Amino acid sequence: MAQYLIKNATIVNEGKQFVADVYIKNQRIEKIGTSLSVTGATEINAEGKFLFPGFIDDQVHFREPGLTHKAEIYSEAKAAVAGGITSFMEMPNTVPNALTQELLADKYAIGSKKSLANYSFFMGASNDNLEEVLKTDVKNVCGIKVFMGSSTGNMLVDNEKTLEEIFKNAPTLVATHCEDEATIRRNLEVFKQKYGENITIDMHPLIRSEEACYLSSSFAVNLAKKHSTRLHILHISTGKETFLFDNITPLKDKKITAEACIHHLWFCDEDYKTKGNWIKWNPAIKTVADRDQILKAVLDNHIDVIATDHAPHTIEEKSQIYPKAPAGGPLVQHAFNALFEMYHQGKISLEKIAEKTAHNLAICFQIKERGFIREGYYADLALVDLNASYQVEKDNILAKCGWSPFEGQIFNSKITHTFVSGHLAYANGEFDESVLGERLKFDR
Repeated sequence: MAQYLIKNATIVNEGKQFVADVYIKNQRIEKIGTSLSVTGATEINAEGKFLFPGFIDDQVHFREPGLTHKAEIYSEAKAAVAGGITSFMEMPNTVPNALTQELLADKYAIGSKKSLANYSFFMGASNDNLEEVLKTDVKNVCGIKVFMGSSTGNMLVDNEKTLEEIFKNAPTLVATHCEDEATIRRNLEVFKQKYGENITIDMHPLIRSEEACYLSSSFAVNLAKKHSTRLHILHISTGKETFLFDNITPLKDKKITAEACIHHLWFCDEDYKTKGNWIKWNPAIKTVADRDQILKAVLDNHIDVIATDHAPHTIEEKSQIYPKAPAGGPLVQHAFNALFEMYHQGKISLEKIAEKTAHNLAICFQIKERGFIREGYYADLALVDLNASYQVEKDNILAKCGWSPFEGQIFNSKITHTFVSGHLAYANGEFDESVLGERLKFDR
């Protein structure tokens, strides 16, 4: 593998910024220092640019197998790498659902052959596969995913006895989608009685309401406390939910953690007027007050990580009327840029971005030798020019679905280089696919 010497980068790592060189050899960071000189290494002039640990995205839906008309591991991993995401954790609601160890192994086999980024895949839980869940290899699988709200196929876990057994016996981290299905159904019926088939997108956060989210999240937290479960609640969408979590330090001692997603930090319900179904997600994007409180919880460490919930659908699917349009959209290519835009707006520091997109993911999931810019760690790195701008347009969108909720947005930053396990996978708009990503390992 080629050797690289990144010169004069402003390194953003572990709460600090400092200018240094980084020497990459045999997949890893060999040396961090000043005035480094290495014979035979390819030099990259990073003066004026910022070097971040690669974004680790703990929630993506890359749609393979079974839904590859929407997306596939190959295309979405490339889009992720172009966006500075070096590792992803993919969800089990593909077709077939990853509900057996054999089906989970099939997904890892696809990842090993197709993914430019590092990868891990969640084991899926259902009402009737506890035996399979308990076989999960905790050192080689990121976690167990439980949908405590509607999902694809047989993945809604609404049997309280099953939930008790999962939380009681889970051998590793349990990640949950929390929306109370009964509440959502009641709300939907009310709106159907009033509006018939004329329900519109602005009603989405009222149907998938604050109450539905809080009921489910608080139930999950109480279960986790009862059984001392390692719980991670995904995509918090309401301000009220943020008060369920503590800001315990150090993070490694925190047993109940939470995630915020880019769309819940960027958009609000006012944006439905212009964005419509393109920002239809589950849980729903809610009010300005919810958005602001979620960001506050990120900053004060009640929420621990930031992710994308990248979940593409085709343009044709999203163009349907609200009740028929599926929830979800592509975000991996532009998530880092959105956070850097928030930095330019004075909403979040660069150090906090590195913490919430890399350091804390490594700590929460106990990822082996990644998530930090440290000598001896894998060289998963994103080099960023914070003074370069570009506009998101159809012809520069890399997700297979061919659209983005950020279409038309001008970002005042650009990811120029992305290293994945020491391989320069992306540089100035060009990919090198000669080396693929690695399977993530976990220190558990």
